[in-house]
Amino acid sequence: MLARAGVASRREVERLIEAGRVALNGQVLTTPAVKVEPGDILTVDGAVVTEAEPARLFRYHKPIDLVTSHSDPKGRPTVFEHLPPGLPRLISVGRLDINSEGLLLLTNDGGLARALEMPATEIVRRYRARARGRVTQEKLDTLKKGITVEGVHYGSIEATLDKAKEGPQGANLWITVVLAEGKNRDVRRVLEALGLKVNRLIRLSYGPFALGTLMPGEVEEVGPRVIREQMAEHIAPQNLPKGDRPLWKKPATVAAGPRRGAVEIDRPGKPGRPGKPQRRPRAATTGEPPAKKEYKAGWAKPKKKPVIAKTAGPKRRSGAARKGPGQDGLKRG
Repeated sequence: MLARAGVASRREVERLIEAGRVALNGQVLTTPAVKVEPGDILTVDGAVVTEAEPARLFRYHKPIDLVTSHSDPKGRPTVFEHLPPGLPRLISVGRLDINSEGLLLLTNDGGLARALEMPATEIVRRYRARARGRVTQEKLDTLKKGITVEGVHYGSIEATLDKAKEGPQGANLWITVVLAEGKNRDVRRVLEALGLKVNRLIRLSYGPFALGTLMPGEVEEVGPRVIREQMAEHIAPQNLPKGDRPLWKKPATVAAGPRRGAVEIDRPGKPGRPGKPQRRPRAATTGEPPAKKEYKAGWAKPKKKPVIAKTAGPKRRSGAARKGPGQDGLKRG
């Protein structure tokens, strides 16, 4: 129930219970194997856990140098400290280590997070790795049969050599890696077993969800309709969200500097940009005709429009159709 309410993952909830921080109807729990009945009061650190809301899912572009955790014993900055305000309490679907970047899924549903993390679900993850060293496509193809590194077996991995640039100390490589497991530092360890040193790792997609155009640090909520279509098998029917539009929208950002085509205007306390004309303030409406525009010396004065004299001639009757050459029986020319 605590995981479903988004308090923490099931594993973290077990630690909370072991630490004596969870109580049911005022009695501190010592085991997670307790049935919670309707009307029971469940608390964590004295705060009442409210009824779980429908499942929600967010795409987040994790930058490097952030730890995927709610708190870090070493005091390093965390993902959840850098989320924008207005979001519910979220937990991550899997992790990205501090030196990795890219797509990180966040949810308020611990059960959904667990389902998407389990190897049995076979959710495909796609990465792009930049590595240093030398390798051939034939050698990368051997990963399709799986590989064991330091006693840990990794299942079938599809690796494609995208780009290689030779240098004096080796080659800089870009490799696309596709796998269906989520073991700790799996991509780095597997490529290191082939003699490569990964110096950049980007997660491009997780299951049907892609990083897309999200900028580092940006969050975007997945719509309820998409959750129902893509995640229904992993969410209890009563917990499926309703509607079509996300509940949270990222705050609008104002780009630095004027937009293309915009005109700078004078503002109190803001100097104008050198070399660029400023918009003049409008004159107050007094009912008097506007003053005649004065031109500085050297400026070109507007030329007067020429007056075209009208020539006298017979007037055509209104509505009469213009006759073409020869239509009136007269010879032209």
